[in-house]
Amino acid sequence: MKKIKAIETEYKGYLFRSRLEARWAVFSDFCGIDYEYEPEGYDLGNGLTYLPDFLLHGVDGRSSGDLYVEVKGQMTDADAEKINRFYELGKDDPDFYGKSQTAILVVVNIPSGADIDDILWSIENEAYNDNGKWPNKYNFETIDGDYFAAYPGINHKGKFELFGDDSNYLCDMNSRATEKAYRAARQARFEHGVKGGH
Repeated sequence: MKKIKAIETEYKGYLFRSRLEARWAVFSDFCGIDYEYEPEGYDLGNGLTYLPDFLLHGVDGRSSGDLYVEVKGQMTDADAEKINRFYELGKDDPDFYGKSQTAILVVVNIPSGADIDDILWSIENEAYNDNGKWPNKYNFETIDGDYFAAYPGINHKGKFELFGDDSNYLCDMNSRATEKAYRAARQARFEHGVKGGH
């Protein structure tokens, strides 16, 4: 079967490689997070190069600071190898637990649901869907080495944060604002050849 190519999508001055990436940009805008799209490519050694999709600035909470985000509609073994290598290269000590300088969150489709509980359940389902050597989506594992679900959202201070998956962390999420951001991203329309918006 021939590989079907995604439609490039223009949004806010960026030309995204797919509508899925553009929808994550809409989500980021609704969360009020400053981001760059494909800011820099990296040489990972052994003939591997890697270009992360997003770099978020000013993330709040547990993973504060900068955070890379990789949007993956379909993961391949080659994709997984690059993401895992990128994360590992950013660690000061490979055997030590702690945030990597190249902390990266892997995301897929914008999670859907009738309400925020359904959306969070959708994320949790992806976070623990082990695929062998592939990095888990929505998981702190490629951020700080902790095998724990990571829920992107807005906290009660109005800042973007990755929330851990027990109620002590999730209670800090502004559920209404977070649900609104996911809905805006899912509902964003990008007609072929037309600039998107929200």
